[in-house]
Amino acid sequence: MKKPRGVVAVYLAVALFLVLCKTARAEDNTIRQPGDHPFYYVEIEPHLDFAWFDYAGYGENDVGIGLGVRASIPFLKNGFVPTINNTAAIGFGFDYMYFGCAGAVGGCGVSALYFPVVLQWNFYVAQRFSVFGEPGFSFNYAFYSRDACGTACTGAVPNDFFPGFVFEVGGRYHINEHFALTGRIGFPDITFGVSFM
Repeated sequence: MKKPRGVVAVYLAVALFLVLCKTARAEDNTIRQPGDHPFYYVEIEPHLDFAWFDYAGYGENDVGIGLGVRASIPFLKNGFVPTINNTAAIGFGFDYMYFGCAGAVGGCGVSALYFPVVLQWNFYVAQRFSVFGEPGFSFNYAFYSRDACGTACTGAVPNDFFPGFVFEVGGRYHINEHFALTGRIGFPDITFGVSFM
């Protein structure tokens, strides 16, 4: 029996998280030093997006590509577990995804706007490496790219707002205290970008 894509994403996300934690643990014991992490007021993260689910809510399972940005504002310098090196932040984002003609519905290419709001729980597991989990929800708007596919756009399905949930895990490689390479995987997408802190 074929597993739903959401279940596969959770398996991949957990596997990636465990591998990253094991790699980082071998490097040093920063995780056992609460407060030993960069201090910042806001993290700005522009990124590339790769959607691999029914992102637009139209029953299409084609891959999309796009651009986005995330802003995360820390609210706990020493996170939910006081004995380890962790922080918590609220993240807000904006992403534009384009599915092109592969995701066409009624002869129309599909695009989507995605507005996630997440709780970002960070774990500083090594001097240059941190991991995070991001549960949350999103407000989404899917719409047609009219005549983008060279055929008449029939408008069989209307442009629409729809809600969604978010569950992602990721990691950062900290080049210095104010700049990092950042990636995440989960539902609804995969992102690669840079973080300015």
